[in-house]
Amino acid sequence: MATKEPKKSSYGAESIQVLEGLEPVRKRPGMYIGSTGPDGLHHLIWEIFDNSRDEAMNGHANRVEVALLPNNQIRVVDNGRGIPVDIHSKTKVSALETIMTTLHAGGKFGGEGYNVSGGLHGVGASVVNALSIMCRVEVHRDGGVHMQEYKQGIRKSKVAQIGKSKFTGTIVTFQPDPIIFKEGTEFEISRVISHLRQQAYLVKGLIINIIDARNITEKLDLEGETYLFDLGVESPTTSFYFEGGLKSLVKHYNEFAKPIHRNIFYVEKEAEGVGVEIALQYIDDLSTKMAAFANNIPTIEGGTHVTGFKTALTRLINTYARKNNIIKEKDENLTGDDVLEGLTVVISVKLREIQFEGQTKAKLGSMEAQSATATVFTEAFTMYLEENPDDAKEIVSKGLLALRARKAAKAAKDSVLRKGALEGFSLPGKLADCQSNDPALSELFIVEGDSAGGTAKQGRDRVTQAILPLRGKILNVERARLDKMLASEQIKNLVLAMGAAIGDTFNIEKTRYHKLIIATDADVDGAHIRTLLLTFFYRYYRPIVDAGYVYIAQPPLYKIQRGKEIKYAYSDEEKFALVGDVDITEGEEETDADANTNNEEIEEVETAIAKSKKPAKVRIQRYKGLGEMNAEELWETTMDPKTRTLKTVSVHEAEEADRVFEMLMGTEVGPRKSFIQTHAKQANLDV
Repeated sequence: MATKEPKKSSYGAESIQVLEGLEPVRKRPGMYIGSTGPDGLHHLIWEIFDNSRDEAMNGHANRVEVALLPNNQIRVVDNGRGIPVDIHSKTKVSALETIMTTLHAGGKFGGEGYNVSGGLHGVGASVVNALSIMCRVEVHRDGGVHMQEYKQGIRKSKVAQIGKSKFTGTIVTFQPDPIIFKEGTEFEISRVISHLRQQAYLVKGLIINIIDARNITEKLDLEGETYLFDLGVESPTTSFYFEGGLKSLVKHYNEFAKPIHRNIFYVEKEAEGVGVEIALQYIDDLSTKMAAFANNIPTIEGGTHVTGFKTALTRLINTYARKNNIIKEKDENLTGDDVLEGLTVVISVKLREIQFEGQTKAKLGSMEAQSATATVFTEAFTMYLEENPDDAKEIVSKGLLALRARKAAKAAKDSVLRKGALEGFSLPGKLADCQSNDPALSELFIVEGDSAGGTAKQGRDRVTQAILPLRGKILNVERARLDKMLASEQIKNLVLAMGAAIGDTFNIEKTRYHKLIIATDADVDGAHIRTLLLTFFYRYYRPIVDAGYVYIAQPPLYKIQRGKEIKYAYSDEEKFALVGDVDITEGEEETDADANTNNEEIEEVETAIAKSKKPAKVRIQRYKGLGEMNAEELWETTMDPKTRTLKTVSVHEAEEADRVFEMLMGTEVGPRKSFIQTHAKQANLDV
């Protein structure tokens, strides 16, 4: 058999591409900021803010301001020492220019610049500069004001003194490059506030001002006795200042929860050269809220400090329980999962030499943090349990309750999964599965009721689209343990249909569909069912949410027919846009012969079309449920990948999402009632 000759190509020294300066950042921005979507966009603010915060952490500043300006510009100001502007001996240019235009350059690699810093790689300011269409730095120090501007990481002029100043500090103003951030360069004020609130808890005595000045059109006054913080507005949009540190942060997280013990545990101490600060409190809840930081950088993937804490916590609670005869000799120990249930904890470590895994600093790798965290926590928590016996008893009882529930849940889960296996991995009877075995091509529509389910089954693409109708409202999982959940037929069907198991046997790789589409009616009940499903996915299938597998369908509200032309409107605004350019005369209601329901809302209107004087009837049908559509309409508007609109479900701020789910879906009535009373007038109810 003839063999195919290998393909010849020119591959020599000239094939090797060398990227200079900040070119690597613009070539592969995701390597430096995680993504070029909204998360990466906001990461630019965090990088510049972290530099100002590091000044405060080291005692050189007590005030930082973040302002959202017109044209999607951001300005970050601190009253720290000011970036050095003298000539750097190695680069032969200003230290300011070196920091802003050179990767791995900064004052955080050693020496006396910073004792503690979140910046490890020295790329933050230069990366922001590289990814900005405009960047300007003003430095107040040594009696003068020094300034330099850049475009896409390239300086526009040398550092120059533009005036005198009796203050010290740094102003960084930047405008993200739309070429890089193709999804948009508009910042979310709520996300900025949430992140900076968290930072304010972590640095005691730091004032953080946030100003939304995007609507200010007049020239902004940056001079005068009001110093760098005057934006021409009367007061900041939001200000944060906390003396309580992590203890205050735990109170904030548990604002809508019911604590099971009164005293919040708190310790701040140094061991092995590592500063350790921990605050915790148990609440009447099933989930765990754990926030971990290293040099004030959120380590969302945990790391060595989290490992040290978890190991010590499990050991200490078991030791205390056996010592006080709460757990007998014959009883099994509480596991790590048992002692974490209902726990709200914040862990913060500060190291001079810090090692993260990756530039986005999601996981701490410094080994000394593990032993230091365990040492500090063991000593302080042992004393806490001895000095607060009532609190200690409640904490151990919480763990024992979790242990019993874990056993019951395992039995229920094994029963569900074993039943599936014995029946040849049989799927729920109401599931109309798709023909494709490729999860990347497969979609599961979770629809409300048998009527919508029947229509969806008729209108779907059988090759790639599966339909699972749910009967009524599913169980509120925020208030139920796993064993009770799996006793619910609706939830059991959903778990089996997804195929990824649940709990400790969950495996995202076994997910049978990479699009889980919630399709409910556009009314109050539909919104409630959607919320219950989102609670289920968030609490038990968070990795699936993070992977971008969960979507919300957007069915139309109106079908508008003028003659033979049919259009669909997905909001009242779209309806008015489609029919608002003509004079409308309302007529008698008339039944649509093609509709699937007797309860449809149909308007008949007559209009004179401008160009032709012939009257044309415009019929507007209001859909209140998916079951009111016929199969062709449902396919065309809601299911056809070429024409449909889907909203991706994502979690920007996990801690805030936790608080919202707990408030709206948890056991405490008071906070939920207060929220409803406060926002009642904003509700758009179609009843």
